[in-house]
Amino acid sequence: MCQVLQVSRSGYYKWRTLTPSERAQRKARLTERIQWHYHDSDLRYGSPRIRHELLKEGWVVSERTVGFIMRENGLRSCMSRKFRVATTDSNHAFPTAKNELNQDFSATKPSEKWVADITYIPCRQGKLYLASILDLYTKQIVGWKLSDRMTTDLVMDALNQAYAAKNPESGLIHHSDRGAQYASKEYRNKLTSMG
Repeated sequence: MCQVLQVSRSGYYKWRTLTPSERAQRKARLTERIQWHYHDSDLRYGSPRIRHELLKEGWVVSERTVGFIMRENGLRSCMSRKFRVATTDSNHAFPTAKNELNQDFSATKPSEKWVADITYIPCRQGKLYLASILDLYTKQIVGWKLSDRMTTDLVMDALNQAYAAKNPESGLIHHSDRGAQYASKEYRNKLTSMG
């Protein structure tokens, strides 16, 4: 094999027993951490951000070195535009209720005024939607539901939970946005039946 590859036998045996230098070992460990941060960020972090993460771990490294190792290993950050999720679809044919609250967020007793909304929560595994109902007097979340889909069932479950927990008297003002989930026939009927 040495003759075919034109390598001396002594050179081959030296290569087999050679241990990497401290510099090569450090570079290998650093490359491993850079690759970990790169993949942990879903391929979004570039050399400035990865260097920042490495500094937090105690590494002493320049941004230039991180960039060089990234290029050497074919790691290139993928920048994406900011993603804004619209949780209110007010372009629907459902009737909408009159604005009883009219920007008056004060309340004199519990279960006098409730406000409801849907919030988008970005997660590593995907997206989640949180429907919640807040009592304006106690500032307590009286009902909530989490789902990966923004449906009428999501807001219905939060409403059912709120009524089961607080059993409010009639006359409760329930305020939400004018989204399709809150304006749906099922949701309006539930509010009417609960008083």
